[in-house]
Amino acid sequence: MADAKIPMTPRGAQRLKEELKRRKEVDRYKIVKAIEEARGHGDLSENADYSAAKEAQGFNEGRIKELETMLALSNVIDPLSLSGDKVMFGATVKLTDTESGDQVVYSIVGEQEADIKRGLISITAPVSRALIGREAGDTVSVRTPKGSREYEILNVQFREITE
Repeated sequence: MADAKIPMTPRGAQRLKEELKRRKEVDRYKIVKAIEEARGHGDLSENADYSAAKEAQGFNEGRIKELETMLALSNVIDPLSLSGDKVMFGATVKLTDTESGDQVVYSIVGEQEADIKRGLISITAPVSRALIGREAGDTVSVRTPKGSREYEILNVQFREITE
């Protein structure tokens, strides 16, 4: 993650801030309490509770650093501030599979926000990369684990990305 900016929607940035706050203000406290309690159980070299709590502490602190870095490098882009006909970060795109006729709707979001079950795909995903710069009416070919797929872009919108 050199010095590259990390694109994310306002919703994605808010989720990271909430996780960071919870890890600093709630999880950190619980882990310290668990370590103190485990210390009271005697010999630390054979104390599984102590080892588990220390491991949890290391993981939590690592995640805090990761979240702080992501937020420091974030480039928050509000899809509502965007417009145009071309697919770009923040766009919600309706596609039809040219072979099956199935329609799907994807919103292009930051990596931390991606959730395919909710139609949120990462800007770095193969489908996103194929769509960037294209517009309604264009046909794109995407290599997927299931082979090559062809999609026609039905429309491109910029709207608030919600649950």
